[in-house]
Amino acid sequence: MPLIALVAAGCASQAQRTEVAANGDTAPSAKDKAIIEQRAIQRWELLINHQAAKAYDFLSPGFRATKSREAYAAEMNNRPVQWSKVLPYSQKCEKPTVCEVSLQIDANVNMPGVKGPVSSVGFVTETWIKTGGKWYILPNMPGAKGG
Repeated sequence: MPLIALVAAGCASQAQRTEVAANGDTAPSAKDKAIIEQRAIQRWELLINHQAAKAYDFLSPGFRATKSREAYAAEMNNRPVQWSKVLPYSQKCEKPTVCEVSLQIDANVNMPGVKGPVSSVGFVTETWIKTGGKWYILPNMPGAKGG
């Protein structure tokens, strides 16, 4: 009898850890969702602090194969917008290895004809994928068409 109780307890605890998405796929665990949010915020804090070379490590391995660390750092560190703050907004995870993360990004922009920078608040939605046991951002590529 004790063996049956252990098996039942194990099944119950597994059921609590596994979430099912609306489409029937197993969604990432609460732990994975926390990791995704943490990594997304860490990446943006690096970008805010002009440390894009370090933020490069958060990019998916496939994306990193298409762009060097130096090129990415130069592109991101030299943007005309100056990001100042990041806050988590929402997550949508419908597959075990894919999540969409929405973040609030505060920024300052120098506008022609306006004295000093103009503060702005915007939202970005990022796709994060799990590969090799680790979560990475899959950046949107201009001109790429999904299928």
